[in-house]
Amino acid sequence: MAAAFSMQAHSDLRELNHAGLIHENRMETRRLFGLTVTGIVVLVVALVLPLGVMTYLSFIGEEGSFSFENYSRIWESDIYGRIFGVTFLVAFLTTAIVVCIGYPLAYLLSQLPAKIAGIATIGVLMPLWTPVLVRTYAWLALLQGQGIINNILIHLGAISQPLPLANNLTGTLIGMVQVMLPFLILPLYGSMKAVDPNLMCAASNLGARPSRAFWDVFFPLSLPGLLSGALMVFVLCLGFYVTPAVLGGGRVIMVAMRIDANVRIYSSWGAASALGVVLILVTAVLLLAAYWIKNNLGRSR
Repeated sequence: MAAAFSMQAHSDLRELNHAGLIHENRMETRRLFGLTVTGIVVLVVALVLPLGVMTYLSFIGEEGSFSFENYSRIWESDIYGRIFGVTFLVAFLTTAIVVCIGYPLAYLLSQLPAKIAGIATIGVLMPLWTPVLVRTYAWLALLQGQGIINNILIHLGAISQPLPLANNLTGTLIGMVQVMLPFLILPLYGSMKAVDPNLMCAASNLGARPSRAFWDVFFPLSLPGLLSGALMVFVLCLGFYVTPAVLGGGRVIMVAMRIDANVRIYSSWGAASALGVVLILVTAVLLLAAYWIKNNLGRSR
């Protein structure tokens, strides 16, 4: 009888403890939700609500009624096709150049001693402390026909006519690469620092040359950081406005510039909103594709 009473008491105690844990978990969930309420409200007001309004306006035609004419115009017009083509071309070329320049720089930073790497990282961050507009006009002063670079080259006798470095695709790419470089180096540097140096030593001990150890061990492990940085650069380039507008000289028209023209010149909020929605959808597809590729890379390792 005493044993049965003791077992019942233990069972009741376990049930009581279980109920107490459930109550504590619920209270913890409520407290965490309370802490995130402010962030959720800010997110809704600053992001979800404007996107909803933009999506709504994209379906409003010139007569003020519901219509798909803004999207059909994008699909049927050759102008919009060329604008999207230029936008993706500039974004792709900028990303490719940034990867070619940024990967060796990030690798160099990851191999430097900690103190020297910290000082060098400040050099990478310094351009971010200067407004993009200021940097863009500084590049214009350097690259234009009567700019500093052309004047120096003509004075040295290296060229007889100014080089076309501004008001074209070349100037746009130069300016955008300089702006975007830190956005690749920083995540890539973090990914490279996370690679265990002992893996490279192990590869060398197994007979691999330094180049073979780099390509077979270090490079695959740095790919997630490279993919994240390249995707960030590409997505930012898709919505770039200031640098193409100033250094492109009106010859490099990107989607963001067309959106501005639709609102500022033509007062066509529906057409501008449709362009914005299409650009967001393209960006979302790219993010999902990059997420899928990154997961597959993680599984393969």
